[in-house]
Amino acid sequence: MKQIPSKAEILQWISDHPTKAAKRDIAKAFDIKGAQRIDLKRVLRELEDEGRLTKRKSSYRDAEDLPPVSVLEIAGVDSDGDLFARPLEWAGTGAEPVILMTLRDGDPALGKGDRILARVAVAPTEDYSHTGRMIRRLDNVAERILGVYRAGSEGGRVLSIEKGSDREWTIPEGATGDAKDGELVEAEQSGPKGRMGLPKARIVARLGDPSQPRAVSLIAIHQHGIPDHFPDEVIAEAAAAEAAPLDNRKDLRDMPLVTIDPWDARDHDDACYVETHDNGEMTIWVAIADVAHYVTPNSELDREARKRGNSSYFPDRVVPMLPDSLSGDLCSLHEGVDRACLAVAMRIDTEGNKVSHEFHRALMKSVASLNYEQVQAAMDGAPDDQVAPLVTDVIRPLYAAYAALKNARAVRQPLELDLPERQIVLDDNGKVTSVNFKDRLDAHKLIEEFMVLANVAAAETLIAKQTPLLFRVHEEPSPEKLELLREVANASGLQLAKGQVLQTAHLNRLLQQASGTDYAELINISTLRSMTQAYYFPENFGHFGLALKAYAHFTSPIRRYADLIVHRALIKSHRWGDDGLSPWDVDHLTETAKQISDTERRSMVAERDTTDRYLAAFLSERMGVELSGRISGIAKFGIFVKLDETGADALVPIRTLGTEYFDYDHDSQTLSGSRSGIKIGLGQRVVVKLAEAGPITGGLTAELITLDGTAMPSGSSRGPSRGGRGKPPRRKAGSSKKKAAKTDRKVKRSRS
Repeated sequence: MKQIPSKAEILQWISDHPTKAAKRDIAKAFDIKGAQRIDLKRVLRELEDEGRLTKRKSSYRDAEDLPPVSVLEIAGVDSDGDLFARPLEWAGTGAEPVILMTLRDGDPALGKGDRILARVAVAPTEDYSHTGRMIRRLDNVAERILGVYRAGSEGGRVLSIEKGSDREWTIPEGATGDAKDGELVEAEQSGPKGRMGLPKARIVARLGDPSQPRAVSLIAIHQHGIPDHFPDEVIAEAAAAEAAPLDNRKDLRDMPLVTIDPWDARDHDDACYVETHDNGEMTIWVAIADVAHYVTPNSELDREARKRGNSSYFPDRVVPMLPDSLSGDLCSLHEGVDRACLAVAMRIDTEGNKVSHEFHRALMKSVASLNYEQVQAAMDGAPDDQVAPLVTDVIRPLYAAYAALKNARAVRQPLELDLPERQIVLDDNGKVTSVNFKDRLDAHKLIEEFMVLANVAAAETLIAKQTPLLFRVHEEPSPEKLELLREVANASGLQLAKGQVLQTAHLNRLLQQASGTDYAELINISTLRSMTQAYYFPENFGHFGLALKAYAHFTSPIRRYADLIVHRALIKSHRWGDDGLSPWDVDHLTETAKQISDTERRSMVAERDTTDRYLAAFLSERMGVELSGRISGIAKFGIFVKLDETGADALVPIRTLGTEYFDYDHDSQTLSGSRSGIKIGLGQRVVVKLAEAGPITGGLTAELITLDGTAMPSGSSRGPSRGGRGKPPRRKAGSSKKKAAKTDRKVKRSRS
């Protein structure tokens, strides 16, 4: 009888024949037949248990090596330009293999995160352990989920933290990544549905305790895929940057330019100053950080900035577009230091109309880094020691120019929405201490008007010079969204006229009708929701919201890639240097526009989700407390209430309204009780009792206590009825089909 091979012999044979390592191949190679196959199976299982073999489908392979054909993930390019990859499945006990990719003519360009099927060979050197040659790129990137890990006897599960989601993934033993029960993790699908119909996944990142306050923004960063770590080569390139010299720049260092920002701002990318003239006209100087000098086309900094698209702002942290050595230092217009800038001098007449403008590449020195509250207090007669010397020659001319620009704004009639901005205040540990609404000071408004004027000047200059650029485009609302706004206005007793070419002035009249009424906030929110999403594009379609024919972003290149492109376009059109818009930039403007429009939306959603989670955490300590608010939305499944104190949105599920049916009328945006006759509509004042607050998901649910000052009928706000569903009203014998159809539209209490 043939002797069973030793473990060493089996491992050597698998190493020599990696493509023919199924159990039957091993048995055939060693002439193992009959009952001896049981002994072979036992030896193979022991090798698995010892971690020396792994089973992939029906084949075995050495756990300390890669199969000859493997799925790889591109890790990136090193400083020498070599492309490296890592295996997606590595079960060995040693260090994960480092794979040098050898590309051939015709292979597609590969970037970090791309997944490929590749042929792998052992080639140990000091820098890598294997070489890889691509077979094909894999288009289907494995789905990822952010959730809470729950340990089990054989692995565990991951429960999604997305609001309204009940998804679960099973984590096999050995794929837990050493995660602990209750820990926040990121998991990646690794196979088809397993037991109990759940998809299999492996944990790829451990993010810590989800209940910790500072985990809130971290959840959003990972959930939405916002890059929050700079590659070493990007950090190195930023660290090597040196301050720009004067050279051929215009010297503005004697001009008393000031920066005006939030009190906690780390970067200052715009400064301003106003010159007055004898005829009453004024010249507004706006100087913007010259980021293009440091972030040049096709550099590591440039590729990373384009990938990020913009900075993302959270209550407890900022994920910047550029490393701090640039965003917080060399590119930031700090007080008292020379800084490179692009400056525009814009002359306006007494009515605020721009009569001319001129751009310069310059060197400046800010005389003061001020905040909005400081500047406003100075203008109101209470300057502090820093601002007092600047009031006469710097601060008052700024406000004089703003007063003139307001006249031009009134004629132009941009959309005048009144939506207070929430400010979440955290303590040193990241816990929410209060939720405030930011004051809208004239100091804020004057900077906004100066920036709008500078952005218009940039767009006009580049159009005149026929230089490619990225416009900021905002198209008018679609007919469907406009009709929905009209329905909300009608339901509120207001009017938005039909049959005319829509202008912002028409929407402003609607907002003025609502001003001072109970429907003011609702109409402002509904008007905002009717707007299309602004985006970047190489063609000019105008900016509807600002009522401008041409608009481009020029004033924030530290935090927006679009502004950097506009800076490069200005450099190219004025022939200020070789760091202007490159041929590659021009050829890829459309792709860049889509990329940065997408990253902007990604950041907006992540920031909104973070705010929802912080608000839910803040309110989670107030379970059972009664809070006032206003109905901001009506749906078949319930009522949305915007709470007065925090601006948070809470859902009142329709199942908590009692035992009767509620008829949902889409046109009037109302719910009507079938027995009580209660009508619930937009804008009504309510008091609700907070029932649930999920800090991890950001969800809030509440029960309705009073409606327009009247208590809900007994049983209406006591949660679901004991019967579970209640009974629909009976139709009388002989009722018409029309009545029957109407009854069929009754909306039953549903789960939310």
